[in-house]
Amino acid sequence: MPARNATAALEQLADERVDHRFKALPPDAEGLTVRELAAQRRNLFTGGFTTPVLALSAERLEHNLALLEAYAERHGLTFAPHGKTSMSPQLFARQLERGAWGITAAVPHQVRVYRAFGIQRIMLANELVDAAALRWLSAELDADPDFRFLCYVDSVRGAALMQEALAAAGAVRPVDVVVELGAGEGARTGARTERECAEIADAVAAAPHLRLVGVAGYEGEVPDATPERVRAWLHRLTSLAADFDRAGRFPADLAEIVVSAGGSAWFDAVAEVFAQLPPLSRPALKLLRSGAYVTHDDGHYRHLTPFNRVPEEGALQPAFRLWAQVVSRPSPEQAFLNAGKRDAAYDLDLPEAQVVRPAGTGEERPAEGVEVTGLSDQHGWVRTGAGADLEVGDWLGMGLSHPCTSFDKWQLIPVVTADGTVTDYVRTFF
Repeated sequence: MPARNATAALEQLADERVDHRFKALPPDAEGLTVRELAAQRRNLFTGGFTTPVLALSAERLEHNLALLEAYAERHGLTFAPHGKTSMSPQLFARQLERGAWGITAAVPHQVRVYRAFGIQRIMLANELVDAAALRWLSAELDADPDFRFLCYVDSVRGAALMQEALAAAGAVRPVDVVVELGAGEGARTGARTERECAEIADAVAAAPHLRLVGVAGYEGEVPDATPERVRAWLHRLTSLAADFDRAGRFPADLAEIVVSAGGSAWFDAVAEVFAQLPPLSRPALKLLRSGAYVTHDDGHYRHLTPFNRVPEEGALQPAFRLWAQVVSRPSPEQAFLNAGKRDAAYDLDLPEAQVVRPAGTGEERPAEGVEVTGLSDQHGWVRTGAGADLEVGDWLGMGLSHPCTSFDKWQLIPVVTADGTVTDYVRTFF
């Protein structure tokens, strides 16, 4: 069936009841709708929220959304941000409002979530060979002529499996595919050579239920990545698109040729090389897929952001802060928090201690001499240096690395203004 009305689906989220499913929300808010709780404009620190609690900065979120919108426009890029970063329909809606062409997914479940919230353009940055998922996808495409979907294909066998499943489903509309060029030996998915890519394109051409619409890949997997190596791979990708076009591999009725790349670490290189794309027989849809920009971070992407290399383009701002309380101070050198692996991203870097709010006061101060050194399931290990002022009951505000694994730990996240007022709640679906 066609995707649900996006506005109605988002309104339904606001009517969801607050209860035990959503950690950190005020116990006395149980039974209220999310809309009613948001209307109360409670304060994160005095409004009954329990610790640990993850907060999303309203101002920084808006800044990041606006910055990437302007960046894509300035560089002539179409934008389909990777939704797996947040899996939040409210953030998808704001990205679409900010000019996004569509939303990128990684697995079929994510595509189903997107469709449930009215997303009409979806790129699945993966090869789709699951017969059950293809059967569902075929029904979606056949029922909704305005739904545009495309996905990777990186093997002849993958193309054959897709064709077999779609034929068995009685598909009417073909599935649009882009051949994925791998980023090199030892990288992740994708065909390793241009010759393999051509063989895959031939397999797609022989499959009535598939349609070749372009090429794609992920430059973040280039081994031992440097600007030079990333640009060299991107030139291979754009050359592949031009070679396919010259060879007449794209269908005659294709209106535009998709060329897609772009994670959150090298989108400056993507913009540079895509601007040099050789002339094609049809317009190029230069599709950027960066997703982590929405919240940015205080670790991994802070060091890798392209805006560090090209500062005149602007700067992203880390928008997450995790607040936890000190629950044990067994020695002058050690303290423990009530937040651990269930609450904080930890797959790349540990949380970064930033500010302290002493118990009973609203006065924040820098977390000097305080370092998070480890995470247990529900505890954070903290080392305190000489003179560190940290007591049981104090709140410690921490920056987080790698936003992708922050969203998946919180189903309803308070959106907080600089003065601590909670203005909204972001729902996630992982």
